[in-house]
Amino acid sequence: MTAGKSVNRQAVDLVKQIAAMNKGKYLEESLLDAKPSNFCVGVSGYPEKHFEAPNLKTDIRFVKEKIDAGAEYVVTQMFFDNKIYFEFVDLCRKEGINVPIIPGLKILTAKAHLISVPKNFYISIPNEVADEIYAAKPEHVMDIGVGWAAKQVEELFNRNVPSVHFYIMQNSKPVKKLMERLKLFKQIA
Repeated sequence: MTAGKSVNRQAVDLVKQIAAMNKGKYLEESLLDAKPSNFCVGVSGYPEKHFEAPNLKTDIRFVKEKIDAGAEYVVTQMFFDNKIYFEFVDLCRKEGINVPIIPGLKILTAKAHLISVPKNFYISIPNEVADEIYAAKPEHVMDIGVGWAAKQVEELFNRNVPSVHFYIMQNSKPVKKLMERLKLFKQIA
């Protein structure tokens, strides 16, 4: 293998490498006779823009580059306001991005999330849910988060999103509660 050939400085470089492998083009010369791979490639999208991007329009151009390079779908960074997601999808469609854009959601389960989530993921939390969580007793925060996520999911499904991705962060309990609330999950006895 030629030195430096496998360095992927940007996500689009990795997408291009995988797309080439799906066509039977590998970096390693000893694999010249290998069969093509069959990877499905998904990439990230940031409805509130990636923190390193100067603006949302530029960030969407980066998503478009990844799609043009062979990515087949987008999963968004978490968001708590569906309006932001729908505006992001509209902007992507205007840029010619026509692959599925899967919304990514996180259920707030602790008051500390009101500080840590925006700080670590560069996203905003609507005042309505933040105020309710601040005023709540700690043992009620997960129920508030589940209720907020239920509203989001119902609106997203009513607008025909392809699916929903949940960021569970090593805690599936809130998603299970959400699925039960939405009657999408039945307890197995």
